Amino acid sequence: AAVSHVSSNSFSGEYKQGSSNQQLPTDPGDHAKPDDTCLELVLKVRIQSHKENDFIEVELDRQELSYQNLLKVSCCELGINPEQVEKIRKLPNTLLRKDKDIRRLQDLQEVELILMKDGSSELREYTPSLLEKPCYNSNAAKMTY
Repeated sequence: AAVSHVSSNSFSGEYKQGSSNQQLPTDPGDHAKPDDTCLELVLKVRIQSHKENDFIEVELDRQELSYQNLLKVSCCELGINPEQVEKIRKLPNTLLRKDKDIRRLQDLQEVELILMKDGSSELREYTPSLLEKPCYNSNAAKMTY
């Protein structure tokens, strides 16, 4: 009985040592946030459009938050050429212009890419609606432009 009493004391001593360790309380806090949430900034991105208003979620490495990286990743995800983008807007009405602006963004903020217009803005706005009409003739459209 004396031997088992000694062994139980040594176990309780080890347990006390572990519970007084200052690192244990911080471990659950570290695991409360998933690693990917801390390392990545998730933004909702879309192309400015009169017809389509859906966003996609884009992940940016927090260590590489820059205007150019936002532009590159967003364009890649949306399937457009970065040279087509005229401006980047944080909705509802703030233009993003520099790296510092990008570093201030928070998770799930909405960002819109404004594309450059080809020629007059009227032509650009009305062309998509013509494409949807069944009577639209693409050969005739090429000749008139």
